[in-house]
Amino acid sequence: MNPVHKKFSRRARVATGGAVLAVVALAGFGAVSANASAPVTKPTTVAAAPARATTTHLTIDAATKAAQAALDAAEKENQRVTVAVVDRNGNTIVTLRGDGAGPQSYESAERKAYTAVSWNAPTSQLAERLEQAPNLKDIPGTLFLAGGVPVTAGDAPIAGIGVAGAPSGALDEKFAQAGANAVAR
Repeated sequence: MNPVHKKFSRRARVATGGAVLAVVALAGFGAVSANASAPVTKPTTVAAAPARATTTHLTIDAATKAAQAALDAAEKENQRVTVAVVDRNGNTIVTLRGDGAGPQSYESAERKAYTAVSWNAPTSQLAERLEQAPNLKDIPGTLFLAGGVPVTAGDAPIAGIGVAGAPSGALDEKFAQAGANAVAR
């Protein structure tokens, strides 16, 4: 029998072995932790296809400028409207409710903006598509009435502007387009 085994009882050998394993495990964990927090080095570049899309968004300042331009265009024609600007995901960035705008105009403006950015098309064009696909109107959050226009960077939609409250969708869309033109790139 090994002389070490004679000095320690079976219980002591098991406890010592467990302690040694724990120390080895903790040392390994420390090495992994140290490597995880080590400075990141720049990876070697591998030849790959060029990126095809970039992400762009409309800043709060640009969204406010667009909304104000749309509201100003409506006020020049004595129209009482609400203007909503949404981001690419349909989240509201800014809403301006003009003096005397009807209570229904707030939600309508947001839904028109959401619809325009979702399909990257003016809502007047989308309203025409309902003849071929009437179930489009059942998609939650959408409104297929003229008055919404997308804001694009290149060909990609980055925001939507919706206007509601004028006596016609054509006027709403004219004002929304004035807002889009104010931030055109």
